[in-house]
Amino acid sequence: MNNQQSSWGKSPLTIVKVGGAIVEDAEQLQQLLSHFCAIEGKKILVHGGGRRATQVAARLGIESQMVNGRRITDAPMLEVVTMVYGGLVNKTIVAQLQARGVNAIGLTGADMDVIHSHRRPVKDVDYGFVGDVERVNADRLQALLDAGATPVLAPLTHDGAGTMLNTNADTIASVAAQALAAYYDVTLIYSFEKPGVLRDPDDDTSVITHITRTDFDHYVADGTISGGMIPKIENALGAVSAGVRRVIITQATAIDGLHGTVIE
Repeated sequence: MNNQQSSWGKSPLTIVKVGGAIVEDAEQLQQLLSHFCAIEGKKILVHGGGRRATQVAARLGIESQMVNGRRITDAPMLEVVTMVYGGLVNKTIVAQLQARGVNAIGLTGADMDVIHSHRRPVKDVDYGFVGDVERVNADRLQALLDAGATPVLAPLTHDGAGTMLNTNADTIASVAAQALAAYYDVTLIYSFEKPGVLRDPDDDTSVITHITRTDFDHYVADGTISGGMIPKIENALGAVSAGVRRVIITQATAIDGLHGTVIE
C-alpha cells in the first residue's frame, strides 16, 4: 500500500478489522499494531473486544447471554460494552498507536455521527440494544483521514436519539469500507487467528487463496466453509459488490495484503 494514486484513480485506503481474541492477547496485539503501523498511506483500524466485555461483566455480576454467536445486550450489558469497547479497549489501542507515531483518534459511531443505526427489530430473538447500521457519514471519516488522522473504530453506534447501540465489528468494517469506496481505492482486511480461509480447519497450510461468489456457493454446499466463516465471507462479498477493491481474510501477523484469502 502506498500514497500513490492507484490504478483505479483513487488514493489507497486500508481498513483492518481485528477480532477480540487478538485484542485480548497482549503479544498478538503488539504484533498486529506493529504490522498496522507499517501499512503505508491512509488507514483505519476497527476492533472487537467481546471477550473482555464478558470478563468485565462477570466481575460486575452481569450474566452474558449469547444467541448464534451474537451478544444479547440488555441495559446493564450496554453499559459494560460502552465502557469496555469505547473506553478500555479503544483508548488502549489509540495510546499504543500514538506511542508508535501513528496519529490515531478513537471513535464510536456516535462521535461526529460517523455511523448511525437503528435498534434491531425483535423477531425470533430480542437482542436488546443491538444496532443495525443505517448510514455511514463517510465525508466525516474522509475529513479525518485527509487531515492525517488514523481513525480507530469501536463496535458501537448510536440511534440519533441519545442511545448507544452494540454493533458487530465485522459489519462496521464492511459498511465503512463500502461508504469510503466512493473516495478511495479500498482494501478491507479481516484479521484473526488463522492464516486465511482453510480447506481443512485443522491444517493451517490449507489456505484457499482466492474466493469468488461462485467459489463460495460451492464451498458452502460441500461443507468446506461453514459456521461463523459464512457470514464473514458474505460480508466480504457484499463489500466487493458495493465497490470495495478487495477483501482479505488473514492472520493478524500478515496484514500486508500479500497473504491470506482474497475475496473478489
